Amino acid sequence: MDIDKLFKVPKLPASSKRKMPDNPTPEMLKKMRLEPPSGEESDDSPMVIDTPESSSAARRQSRRATVEDGDYEVDTSFAPGGDADYFAEEDGEGRFYGGGLTAEQKQILSIFESAEGEGTAEDPEGISITSIRRMLLKFERAVNKNQDQRSKYPDDPSKFIDSEADLDSALKSLLSLAQSPVLAYPELVRSGSVSLLIGLLSHENADIVIDVVDVIHELTDEDVGNELEDEEEQEEAQVALKTLMEALLENSILELLVDNLSRLNETEESDRQGVFHILGIFENVLGFNPDLSSILVSKTKMMTWLLDRVQSKTHGENRGYSAELLSILLQNNAENRRDFGKKDGVEVALKVLSQFRRRDPVDADETEFMENLFDALCSALAEPEVKSLFLASEGVDLMVLMMKEKLQSKSRAIKTLDYAMSGTAGTDMCANFVEVLGLKTLFAAFMGKGSKKSKSNGLVATSEDTAHVLGIVSSLFSNIPSESPDRIRLLTKFVENNYEKADKLLEVRENAHNRLKIVNAEIEAEKKETLAGGSEIEPEDEDLFYLRRLEGGLFTLQTVDYILAWVVMEDNGIRAHVTQMLERKNQSLQNIITTLEIYRDNLDVDTQSNGVDHTPEGGVLSQKEILQQLINFLHGYV
Repeated sequence: MDIDKLFKVPKLPASSKRKMPDNPTPEMLKKMRLEPPSGEESDDSPMVIDTPESSSAARRQSRRATVEDGDYEVDTSFAPGGDADYFAEEDGEGRFYGGGLTAEQKQILSIFESAEGEGTAEDPEGISITSIRRMLLKFERAVNKNQDQRSKYPDDPSKFIDSEADLDSALKSLLSLAQSPVLAYPELVRSGSVSLLIGLLSHENADIVIDVVDVIHELTDEDVGNELEDEEEQEEAQVALKTLMEALLENSILELLVDNLSRLNETEESDRQGVFHILGIFENVLGFNPDLSSILVSKTKMMTWLLDRVQSKTHGENRGYSAELLSILLQNNAENRRDFGKKDGVEVALKVLSQFRRRDPVDADETEFMENLFDALCSALAEPEVKSLFLASEGVDLMVLMMKEKLQSKSRAIKTLDYAMSGTAGTDMCANFVEVLGLKTLFAAFMGKGSKKSKSNGLVATSEDTAHVLGIVSSLFSNIPSESPDRIRLLTKFVENNYEKADKLLEVRENAHNRLKIVNAEIEAEKKETLAGGSEIEPEDEDLFYLRRLEGGLFTLQTVDYILAWVVMEDNGIRAHVTQMLERKNQSLQNIITTLEIYRDNLDVDTQSNGVDHTPEGGVLSQKEILQQLINFLHGYV
């Protein structure tokens, strides 16, 4: 509790006595008089003190006070600082001399301490079901009273302003219900308070709407119940949260919240916070059930609002939050991705991202905004329709230009091209990439030329940029027709400068192989431990082990060997050079064959893990068929 605010409450009725300043001057002290007891003046007093005359005409008559050995009374109007305990009796050793507080301050502290004591005595362990019902009843009455007065006096705010203040107070009191979700949430649903809350999202007063948004945001927070120590209680809290979420969705909360986004004016601080909390509610709902993202996009104008919001000229937390929410909506949802394309989302994303071609983000928040927008674009590029829009909007050109500038956007541009050019739907993209002279920029990044991080980055295989560069090269070999000029230009890159690109591939391959050996050793140890414990290795366990190998270096190894198989098959000089370099490491083309066979046999699992579509289109060979042809060719040189 804010003690400063406590002492700013309206003062008690002022005393008629004159108040002293905290530090009285000697002149002020001289003017003070000690008054005698009323009606008692002793002639035989041992000492008489005559006070000086006052300057006031009304007090010219001198007053005297006698000091005797017996009991006497003093005028308590004088006490430095208004100390209420100034004239209190001292203790036996004379140590106590005032408490330092005025009577007013003592009374306030007394009220404060008694209130705390009462609260502790009444409810020592938290909110009770009785207090929850009392709170909800108060809320319901406040809603009904406000609605009644607003309907009776719609044009006279003075008639309903008090009821609106009561409603505001009742709404704020509901925030405490998040502390006890197991008790409060089912009661919220049972009592019908959820319907009242949702109904207030259409209230005429935007401040009331913001209050409702704050309450719902707090009640639906994903961390609700996490502070509970007992796991069983945490599970009960999650069940209660599910009950509340379902009730909110039944009352069309998503549609009403989206409608309020355009109603709030973000130039006002309170409205800006309201928008932020609305976006937070959407994130809470999607965290509860990701499938609801389809409803949010299809039944509301959410996508349009988000695309408009990220185009704002000034950056703020709501703009950044909008980009994050856009990225969440496009994850693993083909319908939302297509809707993103239909609403010119690709054009909007490229337009906003183009500003980072010449400059880096100014701070961490803007960096996160840029990354979320790139992630949203990468997710959308999983759809062939979006790839066509990306090509038509000259997205390849922009990404190549970003790669040349070597700013923070460079890494994200490489990743975006990897997603854009993958699969058979990326064939036109690959041709356009070669046409805009992307090969030179791509292989410069692969070789680390001009990169500030190239000298310190020893483990090339762990670099995210390297992984995406390899993905782009792999797509180029898969999609560019054989014997075409573009194909020849691609192969030439591996021949020039005494096969330096091929040597780089072998270096990346060795790093990936070393990482994979460590992961394989860990998996084998786990298998032995499982078998020693009497358990069996299930097929599901094998799939999980394979996914771990992919993350531990196998994915990079498969991509490198796929590229090596292509260059070895198409150029005799490269084949001789690669074979010679492998022999120096006590390896051969058989090692590449083994990697490709694992790739082929686990293609379905790999597709699920990285999202690449290997389905053939229009008579084009599938990825599995291409791998088999490469394996057959390499067998002829083993």
